[in-house]
Amino acid sequence: MKKLDKVIKRQTVQLAHNELIKLEYLSKNNTLPLVISPYINDIDITDWVEANRQLIEEKLLLNGAILFRGFNITSAAEFERFSLAICSELFHENGEHPRNSVSGNVYTPVFYPSDRKLLWHNENSFNHRWPKKILFGCRQPAQQGGETPIVDSRQVFQRLNPQIRETFIEKQVMYVRNYGNGLGLNWQTVFQSENKAEVEAICQQNFVNFTWKPDGSLRTFSIRPAIAKHPQTGELTWFNQAQHWHPACLDKQTRESLFSSFAASDLPRNCYYGDGTVIEDAIMAEICELYQELEVSFPWQQGDVLLLDNLLTAHARNSFIGERKLLVAMGEMTSFADINN
Repeated sequence: MKKLDKVIKRQTVQLAHNELIKLEYLSKNNTLPLVISPYINDIDITDWVEANRQLIEEKLLLNGAILFRGFNITSAAEFERFSLAICSELFHENGEHPRNSVSGNVYTPVFYPSDRKLLWHNENSFNHRWPKKILFGCRQPAQQGGETPIVDSRQVFQRLNPQIRETFIEKQVMYVRNYGNGLGLNWQTVFQSENKAEVEAICQQNFVNFTWKPDGSLRTFSIRPAIAKHPQTGELTWFNQAQHWHPACLDKQTRESLFSSFAASDLPRNCYYGDGTVIEDAIMAEICELYQELEVSFPWQQGDVLLLDNLLTAHARNSFIGERKLLVAMGEMTSFADINN
């Protein structure tokens, strides 16, 4: 894990040709993330991005993450304008996660208890469709903690135990979700419908299998790839959320509480190999250890915006103390069918 005290000193690597901004790294030993900051005062970074879209695309594909720092983007309107300058389209929230709309296509982060770490994941990679890009804007850093650690998904793929990697490539991942069991969102909220036929149609359109349980609640299960090939770079990345769904990755207290109330098949979320067999706890522990080893973490500063290529970079959230206000925008919806063609 990269210690915070190791990433304070920056190393300048290049100046933009117009000398309005500078490109740096937080550490001379790590190119994740690239930091773009103003070389002079009063730059409209949104206008600059619009005029330098190709440069942003090239750097994002190379580094996987870009941190825009020192431009003081703190309002939802500014953040949405900036996001639209980078993304050709922004994702309209579909109710999948408990979050609130702030303005237009800008949202709060997913709710998760502040005293626990939200593990690394590539956004919505358990779905058939997911955002290619995701942006986080910092309106107010937490009093303590609350960083958004990031991990290079290419490195996870390359450094993972080859036997584990090949098993996941062959079998894929089955994500199982139970709605309406007292935890999390019910199916009516997630699918924004009270009509079971409409819900079934949505599932079919999104390659999700389903079953209605005797009490009227819903169980869904879907098989997704464990890796992805980036459509522009051709690089293979570890692109799944097994560690986000597998009960072995939960903290001990939460796991014990869940298993005292539910059978494994009725857990709010669980995952298996694509053939339905159990993914061993030891395998998940090894995967999480690698994520922890590769994790890059830095303190948020007010006005920061972090841009991620969702295929190339996974993200997490550290526990925190005090109020933490972040904005989120997701763009350029893509599917497994898109990248496999």
